[in-house]
Amino acid sequence: MSTKRDYYEVLGLSKSATADEIKKAYRKLAIKYHPDKNPDNPEAEDKFKEAAEAYEVLSNAEKKQRYDQFGHAGMGGAAGGGGMNMEDIFSQFGDIFGGGSPFESFFGGGGGGRRPRQNKGSNLRIKLKLTLEEVAAGAEKKIKVKRNVECSSCGGNGAKNGTEIKSCATCGGSGQVRKVVNTMLGQMASTSVCPSCHGSGKEIKEPCDTCHGRGVELKEEVINIKIPAGVSDNMQLSMSGKGNYPERGGIPGDLLIVIEEIEHEVLKRDGNNVIYDLYVNFADAALGTSVEIPTIDGKVRIKIDSGTQSGKVLRLRGKGIPDINGYGRGDQLVHVNIWTPKELNKEEKEMMEKLKKSKNFEPNPGKSEKGFFERMKEFF
Repeated sequence: MSTKRDYYEVLGLSKSATADEIKKAYRKLAIKYHPDKNPDNPEAEDKFKEAAEAYEVLSNAEKKQRYDQFGHAGMGGAAGGGGMNMEDIFSQFGDIFGGGSPFESFFGGGGGGRRPRQNKGSNLRIKLKLTLEEVAAGAEKKIKVKRNVECSSCGGNGAKNGTEIKSCATCGGSGQVRKVVNTMLGQMASTSVCPSCHGSGKEIKEPCDTCHGRGVELKEEVINIKIPAGVSDNMQLSMSGKGNYPERGGIPGDLLIVIEEIEHEVLKRDGNNVIYDLYVNFADAALGTSVEIPTIDGKVRIKIDSGTQSGKVLRLRGKGIPDINGYGRGDQLVHVNIWTPKELNKEEKEMMEKLKKSKNFEPNPGKSEKGFFERMKEFF
């Protein structure tokens, strides 16, 4: 994850770039490093894929928002285009150039750049519940998912074994149909999925008995998910290729994992910090003591100095949530509250009456004692 270049850097843009600027920057790089212009050049192909990966994220408002907030870690493993191949790129982003086939406006219309359109299956979305401890440490989960996979009998082509599969007569096997319309501004071309073959580019003479020509069957799979430390509630991670397969061939969609953080019994999360409310009795606050408190890493013992005032905030450095981008770890903030008894017996009342007459028990904050808002400023 750390070896990847920043997507804005890849496209030569700043974070304030508009959608139109992002599109233009990608278009320029795609033309420069297109395989037809750079045959047998692995370096150019890598740059072509890198640019497509950056565009795949930054051109999607939801993914762009996650990337701006969490960087590559927010994309989740193979998310954000990391698993894209050349077919993914041509099938998803060919329309950016406005032609009937990817890049044909720049490479001779139907020449070497023309490729059949590949269908992409639908995405699956699941919710994954995590405890605060799992959020802090990262987690590995095995989940059961029902999804469309390639038919085990026909291998996904939808045809009965041994029967003929021909190119679609409507689209010529491209999976797309192109329509040219004359307007006052000239000819305008648009492409759409072929209505005859639904984008597969094929015609089946005899359909498969198992999938009835669809090329997919519903199966339950166990998928292993690795969650990085530091995720937050409602964050969406993605696993490329773990969604539904499309009917009669193509590339599978993605599995979208929405994080649901389970509320902790006593600890509260505030960004990467963890908040704990500690209650001590009046005597312990006056005399000083040590107490055991919970943290996300287990119990620890802390010291309460004599004369501790209610509202004091103690900081346990490094006991919070790790930053998802690897920039350190938050702290645990312990809010000290002095517990006042709600009911007193006769002996306790007599004792309190004697104590309250002592000058030492009169409030005398002085300039050295900071108010609540001043204390909060020091921490935030």
